[in-house]
Amino acid sequence: MEKDLSLLKDIPTQVKDPELVKRRRRQIVDAAVELFIRKGFHKTTTREIAQKAGLSIGSVYEYVSTKEDVLYLVCDVIHAEAERQISEAMARSAGGRETLAEVIREYFLVCDRMSDHILLVYQETQSLPNRWRKKVLENEVRFTGLFRGMLERLVEAGEVPVLEERALDLMAHNITVLGHMWTFRRWFLRHHYSIEEYITIQTALICGELFGSK
Repeated sequence: MEKDLSLLKDIPTQVKDPELVKRRRRQIVDAAVELFIRKGFHKTTTREIAQKAGLSIGSVYEYVSTKEDVLYLVCDVIHAEAERQISEAMARSAGGRETLAEVIREYFLVCDRMSDHILLVYQETQSLPNRWRKKVLENEVRFTGLFRGMLERLVEAGEVPVLEERALDLMAHNITVLGHMWTFRRWFLRHHYSIEEYITIQTALICGELFGSK
């Protein structure tokens, strides 16, 4: 809920119910993603987004002010969903290698389910105003920090060899980008691997780097 309330401050709304705001904005985002990919961000109108979402144009403007707001929300939805799945995976795992494998799995599955959303972010981030671009990059760094924190805890617990700071950073970014790679290389990968095969192989490679010497 804290994440949702933070978002309300970023994009103002007169609607008082946070859960309703969350649902309606997700409805708007999912409709917009399909249109943005098919027609392009600049050629899609807010009225078309409203129609696709099954809302009136007036209702849409109760939750967003501009198309740029919608594009920013696409980024936020991806991060919020991935964070939720990662937190749940960490809570139910026993620790060590099992936790790392479970977190990677859940993150990659989010990337698979939201592949259109992620691809759109890579294609259209430059269309955002500077303040939104800055926030997207800040959120991306913060999100990668979740992997960094998990790796630090594995080091502290003696589960993996001690790594220098820069190596931890690179490994955390590697995990983030490998999830995204399933999206922006899908034109090739999906013809040669299922998502389960991709997860298994990439997890083995990551764990091999971290646990191989133990």
